[in-house]
Amino acid sequence: MIPQASPRAQYESHRAEIDQAIARVLEKGRYILGEETAAFEREFAGYIGVRFGVGVGSGTEALHLALRACGIGPGDEVITVSHTAVATVASIEMCGAKPVLVDIDPRSFTLDPAKLLAAITPATRAFIPVHLYGQSADLDSILNIARQHNIRVIEDCAQSHGATYHGRRTGAWGDIACFSFYPTKNLGAVGDGGFVATNDPQLAENARLLREYGWRERYVSNVPGWNTRLDELQAAILRVKLLTLDADNARRRYLASMYDELLTGSSVVAPKAMSYGQHAYHLYVVRSARRDELQAFLKERGIGALIHYPVPIHLQPAYRGRLGDVDSLPETERAAHEILSLPMFPELSEDEIRQVADAVRAFDSKSKS
Repeated sequence: MIPQASPRAQYESHRAEIDQAIARVLEKGRYILGEETAAFEREFAGYIGVRFGVGVGSGTEALHLALRACGIGPGDEVITVSHTAVATVASIEMCGAKPVLVDIDPRSFTLDPAKLLAAITPATRAFIPVHLYGQSADLDSILNIARQHNIRVIEDCAQSHGATYHGRRTGAWGDIACFSFYPTKNLGAVGDGGFVATNDPQLAENARLLREYGWRERYVSNVPGWNTRLDELQAAILRVKLLTLDADNARRRYLASMYDELLTGSSVVAPKAMSYGQHAYHLYVVRSARRDELQAFLKERGIGALIHYPVPIHLQPAYRGRLGDVDSLPETERAAHEILSLPMFPELSEDEIRQVADAVRAFDSKSKS
């Protein structure tokens, strides 16, 4: 079996270092907001290229806190995409704000800046560009529009750890940025975890207060807050994995280049790496007019391939008809019917990449016969 992703393989490749990190935390006896979390906050903020980092309980909570830190709440509108994990939209609603959904650029699968102006209203307070599949959105265009209209930019970097835009890492461009450390991410924990990154000291202070009941002094709330903390065990594990993130991403890019070459001339359309940045290939997402048949064919041959994401948010039962007048989002809806994520993680072997590509070509041959 070749899985689409393998957190277990990532653990095995760092087993000794991770086990030592876990033992170090257990021996110290401090499990919440201790030395490991503080060290990871410094190290990951430095890696991204920002001044401040705040470790939180999940990527969803990172988005929620970032929105709250920007003062966004009831009556406000936040523009983002429908082609994303539901967490992006759920976090907006957690603030009491209204999600406004726009279409994607079909080349990058990220927010199409050309769709922003028509979506802006007097209530628009923020844009959330999602750097999907490991590729940055077109940040210059998005930031230019935001500055002209005094709108915050909150980067959703849940899938773009280590990706760059014009040589600078995602997460270092907007007013504030959010990361997820879900186990399958390029930088993954062994449970949930999240991160808020910013260069703005006030936004950083707001996020720190909000993550733990509004405390500056223990048990004294300065503002109403929540409980969403990155625990010491996860922070220690993430510190280990951060050391090899660039090498792991380089491996992902190499495997993606193998796919690109081996799938040339096949029925699937390979992902396009935009010239403005370096793709981190969290996922290797192809397009196929016969996606469901291809997925079933690969499954029969022991190859895991998943769909990220099968139903756009504006068409899901929980949101259909509840987000106001969402116009048709043709590129989003077309992508949802065609996309398929092939196996992609650093521990994949070259032989396994060839097996996947051979299976795709076998599907093509079967389809023609």
